Amino acid sequence: MDEGERALRERAERLFARAQFLDHVGIRLQGLGRGWAETTLAVDPRHGQSQGFVHAGVQATMADHTAGAAGGTVVGERQVVLTVELKLNLLRPAAGEALRCRAEVVRAGRSLVFCEARVFARAAQEEKLVATFSSTLAVVPEPA
Repeated sequence: MDEGERALRERAERLFARAQFLDHVGIRLQGLGRGWAETTLAVDPRHGQSQGFVHAGVQATMADHTAGAAGGTVVGERQVVLTVELKLNLLRPAAGEALRCRAEVVRAGRSLVFCEARVFARAAQEEKLVATFSSTLAVVPEPA
């Protein structure tokens, strides 16, 4: 990992640490590079909806923050991104012991960044795509 990648990782880790909701849910930053990010979640009964699948809100939160982390790698040092629009497509019920989300920047402009993400559920060593996600992020100055 070079110095630039290390700086990106440290910045993303600080932002994840400040977002207490991520810790509450259990979403962890696993990988990050310029234009991409990956997170994981160890599935727990508290993540379930009434039929026992991982709740859509958990999947949306995971995808939103993973896309935000990816988007944050392509903006200036004193800038952050905020979601202004998002879409989640639930492709199949999310069941298993873990979720993994991978997000990538599709287009980065000066004021908007567009990202896409995929959420996978792992059960018995097999991963299945359970959701796709897209978001538009506004580039704003980092709060003081």
